[in-house]
Amino acid sequence: MKHHVVLLAIVLLPCLALPGLTQGRNRGRDDRGGDRGRVGGGFIPPRGPAPAAQPRVQQRPPQQRPGEQRPAEQRPAEQRPAEQRNFRDLEGHPNAPHVHTNGEWVGHDTGRDDRRFHLDHVWEHGRFRGGFGPRHVFRLEGGGPNRFWFRGFYFSVFPDDYPFVSDWLWDSDSIVIYEDPDHPGWYLAYNARLGTYVHVMFLG
Repeated sequence: MKHHVVLLAIVLLPCLALPGLTQGRNRGRDDRGGDRGRVGGGFIPPRGPAPAAQPRVQQRPPQQRPGEQRPAEQRPAEQRPAEQRNFRDLEGHPNAPHVHTNGEWVGHDTGRDDRRFHLDHVWEHGRFRGGFGPRHVFRLEGGGPNRFWFRGFYFSVFPDDYPFVSDWLWDSDSIVIYEDPDHPGWYLAYNARLGTYVHVMFLG
């Protein structure tokens, strides 16, 4: 009798563990079957982000009487205080713009009307010609957020994005450059180790 119980336990134990293993394997997968649970680890997006949807044209706000205070939501965008965004969309993901291993770009949705990225002189230092996307992986060779380089190309990080590069290794991380479809004069530098990206300007 004892032998039958032991034998039964040996046969049933793997069956009981199977659902747990499957759940762990599917953790982070969305309803479309894409893997949103993983970020970084060497993954390189096959393409850059799609252009953000353009906002609908809003009607002009009603005329303001002299001395009347306009509500905050009706004030021009440049007068509103800067909002602190949270990019951590899933547990364990970085609080920085990042790319899921299903190719979904998180945080690149402000659109062309984002005044922070306006440049008076677009492509002031010329255009980057070193190659875009996963076939062109570059190793950082030095510098920091205000000026970094690889293979003789120099870039600077958009100042608002400085907090998102505090854990970049400026002398060894692998990065990939993508064109920014919404902000003329800017590129996106993607860190393959971390899965995060920032806006960068080509310096020549």
